[in-house]
Amino acid sequence: MNFLSTPISGLLVIEHQVWEDSRGFFIETYNEKPFRLNGVNETFVQDNLSNSRRGVLRGMHAQSGPNAQGKLVRVLRGSVLDVAVDIRKDSATYGQHFSIELTERNARSLWIPKGFLHGFLALEENTLFAYKVTGFYDKDGEIGVRWDDPELGITWPIPEDQLIVSDKDRQLPLLHEINNPF
Repeated sequence: MNFLSTPISGLLVIEHQVWEDSRGFFIETYNEKPFRLNGVNETFVQDNLSNSRRGVLRGMHAQSGPNAQGKLVRVLRGSVLDVAVDIRKDSATYGQHFSIELTERNARSLWIPKGFLHGFLALEENTLFAYKVTGFYDKDGEIGVRWDDPELGITWPIPEDQLIVSDKDRQLPLLHEINNPF
C-alpha cells in the first residue's frame, strides 16, 4: 500500500497493490500494520455497503458524539466522485474540501478521519461503495450539510437537474447553520 497525503491534514489517499494474473486479481484492502505506520491508529467496528444508480448523490454526512466515525471508503464496482469536507474548528483548512474519483479500476481508498463531512456522487450505474467505519451508527449523532452549500464550493460533475438526492439530504442545513461538535 502506498499512502499519499492530501492538502488537508489527516486525509489520506491509499493506493493498493493489485496482483493480476490469468485467474483475475487480488488486492489487500486493509492491513492494520501499514495503517498504523501511517498514523491511522483506529479500530474499525462496522462495515457498510451501498449500491447506487448513476447520479445518486449521498451527503454531506458525519457522525459525532461518542460514536464519531472515521471512514475508510472504496469503490468495489463502478465509480464515484468522493468528497470530504474538513469541519474541525481548529483546523487551518476548516471548510475546505478534497475530492477524488474512486473507481473499481484505480484501486484507491480514502481515509477520512473524524471531524469531516463525507459524501459521494455515483458516476456509473450499479456503483457498489464500501465504508469501513470506526464508530457504530448512532441516529442521535448524525449531522449533515447540504451538498450544494455555496460556502463549500463543491463542483459536482453531473448537472443538478440529473442528481438523485434523498429528501432528507435536500433538507440538510448549510455549514454556518450547524451546531458543529468538532
